[in-house]
Amino acid sequence: MGVTTYSDEYTSPIPPARLFKALIVDSHNLIPKLLPLAVESIQITQGDGGAGSIRQINFAEGSQVKCIKNRIDELDEKNFSYKYSLIEGDGLMDKLDKITYGVKFEATADGGSKNKMVSTYYTKGDFVLTEEEIKAGKEKALAMYKVVENYLIQNPDAYA
Repeated sequence: MGVTTYSDEYTSPIPPARLFKALIVDSHNLIPKLLPLAVESIQITQGDGGAGSIRQINFAEGSQVKCIKNRIDELDEKNFSYKYSLIEGDGLMDKLDKITYGVKFEATADGGSKNKMVSTYYTKGDFVLTEEEIKAGKEKALAMYKVVENYLIQNPDAYA
């Protein structure tokens, strides 16, 4: 098994509390509404939405990936940090045991936020994840992030 870790950092004009509520805490409601052509539904299939819960993401018809399951490992609404693991589904491509993610939202002096993400890929056997595969996943995540960010900019009272 191989382990590969990547880090990213993004800035946003949105304060961390609003972004965290929209992108993390209420994503099961907001994401399918904002991205109906990509995400059909997000359901909490086990637990109450906190640590230990399982969330199933069902992608829209025609998507390469049909569904994935994430286990919420940590949800800290006070410090705006979130850790979860992709544990099941097409997103693992039968080549990965799991992928873990850590996300942290921090306030910036201008009233926005700096958002850090760490992704760790646990591969099966001697499979090597390519830079292109990682880049494709990061681009999809960033596109969703930008859609939510734009929604919050256009709706200043949402998640305030």
